[in-house]
Amino acid sequence: MVGNLNHIIDQVVKDKGIDRDVLIDALESAVLSAANKKFRNTRDLEAHFNPENGEVEVFEFVTVVEEVIDSYKEIDIAEAREIDPEVEVGDSLGMMLEAGSFSRIAAQTAKQVIIQKVREAEREGIYSEFKDRVGEVVNGIVRRYERGDLIVDLGRAEAILPNREQVPRENYRQSDRVRAYISEVKMSAKGPQIILSRTHPGLLISLFASEVPEIAEGIVEIKGAAREPGSRAKIAVLSHDVDVDPVGACVGMRGSRVQNVVTELRGERIDIIPWTHDPARFACAALAPAEVSRVYIDDEDKAMEIIVPDDQLSLAIGKKGQNVRLAAKLIGWRIDIKSESRAQEEEEEQARIEEAAEDAVAEAAAPEAPEDTPVVDSDDEQADEVGAEAEPTEEAPEHKDGA
Repeated sequence: MVGNLNHIIDQVVKDKGIDRDVLIDALESAVLSAANKKFRNTRDLEAHFNPENGEVEVFEFVTVVEEVIDSYKEIDIAEAREIDPEVEVGDSLGMMLEAGSFSRIAAQTAKQVIIQKVREAEREGIYSEFKDRVGEVVNGIVRRYERGDLIVDLGRAEAILPNREQVPRENYRQSDRVRAYISEVKMSAKGPQIILSRTHPGLLISLFASEVPEIAEGIVEIKGAAREPGSRAKIAVLSHDVDVDPVGACVGMRGSRVQNVVTELRGERIDIIPWTHDPARFACAALAPAEVSRVYIDDEDKAMEIIVPDDQLSLAIGKKGQNVRLAAKLIGWRIDIKSESRAQEEEEEQARIEEAAEDAVAEAAAPEAPEDTPVVDSDDEQADEVGAEAEPTEEAPEHKDGA
């Protein structure tokens, strides 16, 4: 603790980027901790940095009393007035101690506290610097691999490029330069963790923003992006100036702008699509270069049924469904693609089903036939009626009175 600390403080502030007040607080805490350890916490001590002489001064405070009971925290009035003639009973009297009297163990404790405080302040500074930079693209140098994760040196801090955020076809060696997207910054027990990504769609958007001045100026806007990292990507662009072609601005002279992005992404193919409010037109553009015959939209379920010519079906679907999958991600709708022949077959089948259903309904609505009843000839019926009338009726016997 001997010597002027101002130079040391200024050097640490410059090298570590720590606030001067934070470092001074760390010094005061360290010296106070060392002093308390020397005196076994039996005294009321305070430490203050004196910028004039560049030293941390330690003061012992005692209470002025008539009769001393605790000699570590009290002082009698007579002795106190030898130090300060104007002191009165009940006052608190501060006396500066010699910092050089601290033991070697106490000095070591002070050193540890200073290192800890500096480390905490440094971590807090790194977190404060990077927490607002989520979404930026940064350049770093590859340092090492740890269980498949890539450790990248960003200068003031180290970041991690997890295995899940790496493009499968990309390989790095120590000291290689890498450009990545800051996807997350969080504070952990070991300090701030900066998570990078090479697969995030934001990397594609940021690269175009850096290559295309119209995007940086706000004339052209990227409305969305979808990627299958290392293979293919699609972006939708919109121009806020009728005189500026958004697709042409992103492609650049002889494809120079888009080619720079493709090179940075190690050969990833990029489709640039004009954005439109009409989801059907947007879907047709997103499926390019395939041609579309008809589009059926279900607004409630955000689903589309797209009909394409038979010879365009494989082109619309893409290799292993890649083209339609990226288009669905880009527009945010579910897409079902069918060929015209398949759609016609389904329409005919549906027509047959509807016709059969109509026939069944018509048959069910027809009146039912009466049950089988015996058929009687009209002449026989009349004869039976006449016969019934001619049939004699039995008369009641007469009763005669006896003579």
